[in-house]
Amino acid sequence: MKKNKLYTFVATTILATGLVSCGDSFLTEEPASSVPITGYYTDDAKMVEAMAAAYDPMQWFDYYNGWFPLNLAWDAGSDDIYPGGGDTSDQGYLHEISWYGCSPTNDIKGAWTVAYSGINRSIRLMDNAEAANISEADKKAYNAEGRVLRDWYYLVLWKTWGNVPFYTENLTFPYIAEQLKADEVYNNMVTDLEDVLASNILPMKRDLAWAGRMTQAAAAMIYADYVMYQKDESRYSKALGYMKDIIASGQYKLVTDYDDLFAYATEWSDEIILDINYISAGGKRGWGNAGACGGTVIPAMIGVDGLNYVGGLDTGHGPHTEFEGGWGFCVITKDAYDAFEPGDIRRDVAVLNIDTYQEEMMNKGIAVNYTGRYQNTGYFLRKYLGRPGGKADQAGDADLNWENNFHLYRYAETLLNAAELAWRTNSGEAQSYFDQVRDRAGLGSKAISEEAIMQERRVELLGEGKRYFDLIRFGKASTVLTPGGGAIYETKDEHRYVYTDGTITDEKKKGEVKTDENGKPINLAIGGTLKWTERGKAIPQRPQWTENKKYLPIPQIEIESSHGATVQNPY
Repeated sequence: MKKNKLYTFVATTILATGLVSCGDSFLTEEPASSVPITGYYTDDAKMVEAMAAAYDPMQWFDYYNGWFPLNLAWDAGSDDIYPGGGDTSDQGYLHEISWYGCSPTNDIKGAWTVAYSGINRSIRLMDNAEAANISEADKKAYNAEGRVLRDWYYLVLWKTWGNVPFYTENLTFPYIAEQLKADEVYNNMVTDLEDVLASNILPMKRDLAWAGRMTQAAAAMIYADYVMYQKDESRYSKALGYMKDIIASGQYKLVTDYDDLFAYATEWSDEIILDINYISAGGKRGWGNAGACGGTVIPAMIGVDGLNYVGGLDTGHGPHTEFEGGWGFCVITKDAYDAFEPGDIRRDVAVLNIDTYQEEMMNKGIAVNYTGRYQNTGYFLRKYLGRPGGKADQAGDADLNWENNFHLYRYAETLLNAAELAWRTNSGEAQSYFDQVRDRAGLGSKAISEEAIMQERRVELLGEGKRYFDLIRFGKASTVLTPGGGAIYETKDEHRYVYTDGTITDEKKKGEVKTDENGKPINLAIGGTLKWTERGKAIPQRPQWTENKKYLPIPQIEIESSHGATVQNPY
């Protein structure tokens, strides 16, 4: 399992920084701690603690006063993911996001608070560095790092809510910041990132011990994220230049085996530019302590519900197990699965087709059972499924301490950004960048076009929180996100395979049937033909997407606590 210094310092910094609450002082509340902050961050060792504290809120988005894993919540409104779970009341605001019916009170206020907590801590990092007894070079480095980290937290707010309270220095009483229009937030952020990138203070890549900290490459990717979502043509050439800098550095590359991107042992590969780092060992996150350091809840949320293996090789540790089960949220749509071209090796890494998997495992003498919850398609986000050992040695609640990192930016997206920006600016290198991504997928060259770029981004980055924003910025949301969504699994005209003593048969005949540990017969339905509902039945509540659905409603508690300074989004 991976380790890094950044994680090592997180636990100690929680005592020194505390959490940030909602309400009138939600942006700047001082921590309840026996260690005073003023005068504490005086040397290099203490500054490392301040740095780690600024990154800590990145881990909280998946579970902190509401469930908001960035990839799942952002893409719930797309055509790639359905919320799933038990029914529409199970984490209801994820369902409301999917049908564009969010209210200001049934909201994701936890994500709002987390983002501002990160902004608060990023600014404190810069302030503490300025006051600390460290070298001028280190002060400049921490300042640049804090600015990029702050700008990423604002990116989360900007893409989700658009028109948000904005500040670059921590507030004083009465702790109210001016709300800026989305365009104004954008202008502030891109000019700040341009300044940091021009200074070239940050390294292009960190040593593995400090993986997860901001770099020149991460700043460039955040910049491109802003510019491309804003569709700011005046900055396309500059963004392309930053992508070329990453490529020319030679410090990042595509991994040969796509599956290595999502294996625990190889998470920090040369393809990763920026991850949210999660570690299970010693993880203390719990149902009553969401801000503690440790792992992630995403594998539990998206895990195959009721997953159960029976039979197969027994090594003394129980039956064969390849994936751990979970709660059946955020299943992959049939449209997304079908979007992969024949021969694309990414499909079966990105998506677990449970129907095909059952047949494959049955041929090995292993029965795989699952339940199937609301909006079931039989397609699960394999990239982030929990694997055996993925929550090993955790010290809190197991399902909140999975090992799986969440990829924010990786080199494949750099190449796709470069391909798109080069194509849009007619600079000539677009096809080469584009084909590198396809070559790794086992596919041949394909003429680059807007449709081809959208398609390639969809399959390469499936389940990584990009699709919904791509549909909006490519101007396709209103034509793709239509009433009712796609189709869901309905029935299966099946053959029934019975696992008997030493044989597998497709006949429904009596015989000595092998039983599980509870004495129940193993009788697994596989084979046959899947049947799907008609299109438009997957999300019956979904209306036609319109432009005013681009930004979610601002949490009502924040509207009220601002005493009129913050105005609600039209939604």
